[in-house]
Amino acid sequence: MTAFLRSLRDKDNLRGLGLISPSLLWMIGLLIIPLIVVMISSVGGRDPDGNVIFGFSFHNYLRLAGYNYDTPCGDVPPPCFDDLYLTILWRSLVLAFQTTALVIAVGYPLAYFVARAPAGHRNLLLFLILVPLWTNFVIRVYAWIMILRTQGVLNGLIGSALGVLNLPFKPLEMLYTPGAVLVGMVYEFLPFMILPMYTSLEKIDSSLFEAAADLGANPLRTFLRVTLPLSMPGVVAGTILVFIPVMGTFIVSDILGGRQVILVGNLIQRQFLDARDPAFGSAASILLMVMTLIVTIFYTRTFGFGEEIASA
Repeated sequence: MTAFLRSLRDKDNLRGLGLISPSLLWMIGLLIIPLIVVMISSVGGRDPDGNVIFGFSFHNYLRLAGYNYDTPCGDVPPPCFDDLYLTILWRSLVLAFQTTALVIAVGYPLAYFVARAPAGHRNLLLFLILVPLWTNFVIRVYAWIMILRTQGVLNGLIGSALGVLNLPFKPLEMLYTPGAVLVGMVYEFLPFMILPMYTSLEKIDSSLFEAAADLGANPLRTFLRVTLPLSMPGVVAGTILVFIPVMGTFIVSDILGGRQVILVGNLIQRQFLDARDPAFGSAASILLMVMTLIVTIFYTRTFGFGEEIASA
């Protein structure tokens, strides 16, 4: 037995397989098999009790595209066209792009500041960035209700400032709007953008800035020709870490949108828990995954940093 184990240890292929087998089994059991089940369910149907009727039909995908064969569209009997689900998918995609763009705009200067701070201060600054993640996700979202509601902190500050100037003030309706959901998304996912960008910026050799200055480059040109290109792997990695979860999340839109801002994550969650239509929810999940995969592949190939993402 000992000789057999020694022979396995000496074979590189078997040794590598043995090392990755725990992770491989974990991935197969918790990712591959559930994904196959969801794919099979997405082409099935639904019985009156909310169970999946296994079959093969693209009815759920056609329904997501707006083609209803058994459900009326308002006063129009089936078959008919309803763009409700296409609108939800488009709204989710636009919100994900807006969130990612704002997180980059806000996070890059902060990541640059931390990366260029004295070495003794960087750990403290990173600690302050990560502190909000120690609090429960839902609690942090609920905190924005206290800030954005009609009688909340923000309206109170604006009213007090205008009151000093003797100007009339009508409380702003900020809560349960797409803007409130966008603010919540940016706040929740900002650390996930800062950390990979900080990693890329911190690795840049300071001698490159000195060389650029010796060659006559001003600070703006140095940033555009040296800092930004070398930090792009971190930007791309952060974009993926933000864009993918934003596309699928539903808690922020549920709490700050007040069920008035419905995203594809809310659609999937309600199909499984409220409507009891797991087949349609599975189809929406597969479509969400495909959309996210297409955008991610296009983004990484456009910027040409596919290989550098892992190093960021």
